[in-house]
Amino acid sequence: MIASPSAVASRGIETDKRARTAAAALAQRPSVDTVWHLLILFARYRVVIAVILALMYWGFQRFQVLSPQEPALAGWTLALYFIAATATMAAAHARFPAVAYHLTGQVVLDVIAMTLLMYASGGVKSGIGLLLLVSLAAAGLVARGRHAFFHAAVAALAILFEQSWQFLSAGTAASDFFQSGLLAGSYFVIAGLGFTLAKYARGAEQIAEARGVDLANLAQINELVIRDMQDGFVVVDEGGVIRQHNRQSESLVGGLAKSNERALVDTAPTLAKLLTEWREDPQRIFAMLRDRDTQRDYQVRFVAVGDQTASPTVIFIEDAGRIRAQAQQMKLVALGRLTASIAHEIRNPLSSINHAAELLHEESGRRPEDQRLLAIIQENSHRLDRMVQEVLYLNRRDRAHPEPIDARSYLEQFVRDFCANEKILAEVFALQIETSQRPIFDRSHFDQILWNLARNARRHGSGQPNSVTILLRHAADADNLVLEMRDDGPGVTAEALAHLFEPFFTTDANGTGLGLYIARELAEVNGARLEYAGTQLRGSTGTAHAEGACFRLTIKGERISP
Repeated sequence: MIASPSAVASRGIETDKRARTAAAALAQRPSVDTVWHLLILFARYRVVIAVILALMYWGFQRFQVLSPQEPALAGWTLALYFIAATATMAAAHARFPAVAYHLTGQVVLDVIAMTLLMYASGGVKSGIGLLLLVSLAAAGLVARGRHAFFHAAVAALAILFEQSWQFLSAGTAASDFFQSGLLAGSYFVIAGLGFTLAKYARGAEQIAEARGVDLANLAQINELVIRDMQDGFVVVDEGGVIRQHNRQSESLVGGLAKSNERALVDTAPTLAKLLTEWREDPQRIFAMLRDRDTQRDYQVRFVAVGDQTASPTVIFIEDAGRIRAQAQQMKLVALGRLTASIAHEIRNPLSSINHAAELLHEESGRRPEDQRLLAIIQENSHRLDRMVQEVLYLNRRDRAHPEPIDARSYLEQFVRDFCANEKILAEVFALQIETSQRPIFDRSHFDQILWNLARNARRHGSGQPNSVTILLRHAADADNLVLEMRDDGPGVTAEALAHLFEPFFTTDANGTGLGLYIARELAEVNGARLEYAGTQLRGSTGTAHAEGACFRLTIKGERISP
């Protein structure tokens, strides 16, 4: 099914709205996967720090890298810190508990462990408090505003509390409070910097993701347009290799099937030759071509992407049959409007001529020659009137009001009316109804189609009883019905078959050539399909008949409720 431009545009707008909504949501929080990835990295860093501090404490005591004043407290703290760090790393991999609780737990663990190690190593002068800067910076990259500064406040209070305890219990100098205050202040600075950097990083990530959504949206729209476009296209690089093409190009040029990454000269040598000629003469206009495999006519147009001589080229392949059909449709629309206006002007004087002929015919004492001339006038007046009626139907094909029709009663009444109007016996028609479904159709359109088909069948049939058969049956799918109009005449010749439904084509000297054309137009308006089904060998009465024409009308059906 071919999508309309408005449908494609609406789908693109809807996708764009979803993209904007997603971008707005991203602006409120960082990606969950990114947060957990950072938490896992920080947990690994914590394990590494615990191992390094343990090696410094137990492996390098003689170098006095760490000089704990409370060896037992330092040993237990390092051991428990390593265990807790390993547990937080496992929890981060398991994504438990929630991000906010997990992050706060990591910061609190670092603050407690580093504060105890600072106390065991002599206070702020040991430099262990600087390790909290890394933890707070990492927390600031993940946490949102107030959480980052809350973590910094917890660390600052712990440092000041530890310094106060040292001052009261160990009698350290009061000047150490200045260093502790500077360290506590640096915690807030680092937390703010970390949060600010994270904010900028998240902004860049959001912009990149929004651009990615826009690009995906644009790619989706392009794919829809390329897939639903009626013309074929082929993208050929500067080396003559096919990079991309759509399905429509395969239906027009048979060699393009599965031709991506193959040379154009190998798959479609005609197109390759035309491309070479176009590069030599860009102003050249190429004539219509016919593909040998698909037997379809097409025209080509070349557009260079960059430099014409050494750049990729887009080959547009236009369906010449569709172009001809559009031109013919436009011609018929204009012709229909013209003929309708002419028909209205002809109808009034035609009625006057016919009425005058009838009045003259009623007068007595006319010579046989005069009576014959009056009959000719009346006959041709009726013919012209029928032609005017058919021309006027060209402008009524969009006025359809489909409704369920009782097939049996409608067709029986149609046969009676047709035989009375055409002055033939009703035995000429054999009516066969093999379904209880009701066709959905506009009554006036249905009558016009059946009248045209029945008139053709009567004219070309033998006129014997059962020489024309009207059959209504189920189609292959249960939702449709098939109405067939068959006759026992010679059928349609191969020469006439190609032009059967064209307007103004007729094999009858007295015909207008609009009957079958109008019938097909009215069928399409009602969602039906009229086609010539070929010759049929009938034997409804047990006697073999000659092969005749068969017109098939596929109609939507409605099942009658039990």
